[in-house]
Amino acid sequence: MMVSFEGFTKEQLVKNKAEINLTEPAKDGKVRGTAMMGCNSMFFTLEFKSKNRVKISGLGSTMMACQEMNLETEFSKVFEKMTRYEINGHFLTLYDENGTQMKFIAADWD
Repeated sequence: MMVSFEGFTKEQLVKNKAEINLTEPAKDGKVRGTAMMGCNSMFFTLEFKSKNRVKISGLGSTMMACQEMNLETEFSKVFEKMTRYEINGHFLTLYDENGTQMKFIAADWD
């Protein structure tokens, strides 16, 4: 579950059920993931590299028209630009080269 993303309150993230799912390992050592940031489903490939580096690619989504698209639009703009990660307990934080960050907590933890 996403708990922190610049420009959005935690309440907005919870209301939109913002989350990523990293539980689909691929044969090539990458992770096939999915995301929900509103009414559309998203999909991507993620690869954890050495020295806390991450590469995210192939971001796509369903194309339903939604009443509230701000979170989805902003997430789409920056998600593939995330290049670094940090794991601290149940938290995963992704960073881009400009310091923008997204923070997630394991869904079975609150």
